[in-house]
Amino acid sequence: MKEDQITTWLLKGDISIQYQVQRDLLNTDIPQLQQRIESEGWGAAFLSRRQADGHWGKGFYQPKWISSHYTLLDLRHLNIRPGHPLIDETLNLIFRNNKDADGGINPAKTINNSDVCVNGMVLNYACYFAAQEEILKSVVDFLLREQMPDGGFNCRSNQAGAVHSSLHTTLSVAEGIQEYKKNGYSYRKHELQKIDLTNQQNRT
Repeated sequence: MKEDQITTWLLKGDISIQYQVQRDLLNTDIPQLQQRIESEGWGAAFLSRRQADGHWGKGFYQPKWISSHYTLLDLRHLNIRPGHPLIDETLNLIFRNNKDADGGINPAKTINNSDVCVNGMVLNYACYFAAQEEILKSVVDFLLREQMPDGGFNCRSNQAGAVHSSLHTTLSVAEGIQEYKKNGYSYRKHELQKIDLTNQQNRT
């Protein structure tokens, strides 16, 4: 299949795919396409399954893959427009009710320490959806505190005595830091900029 055939095929997909193909492959940002993500296709389907309590699933992290956490991550990857009132309301719920004493967002009250990987993802979608910098500060503090001696991150660093970073957690945190810097946040920005994750020899 030729490149132009692949592009044509992709442009017949979900509206979120159409938008990203136009923007990333054809170098044409079409705001009208992005606006339609919230009312058509996968984006509209996700939004329609939000519960009356403001969450998807049964809360922030339950059941895992259909919870608010992973639904917000999916909506971010669909590139739905920031500023949607339902998404903003859920984000505020999470930061109000799931912030732990260590400053991170904790998926379960039965776990003593927040999960590093989860907080990298939270930073990613919270920054994409333009959360207020003030509520992000403790998450930034938490992540910087959990950086491993080898420069990367590991979700087991504060739970199971990990001695080196992991690829998955490091990528999750790197994506969060990238989104943080991209959206103009300034708190501890210079410290985050010093984290060079491109040359780390992280292991799983």
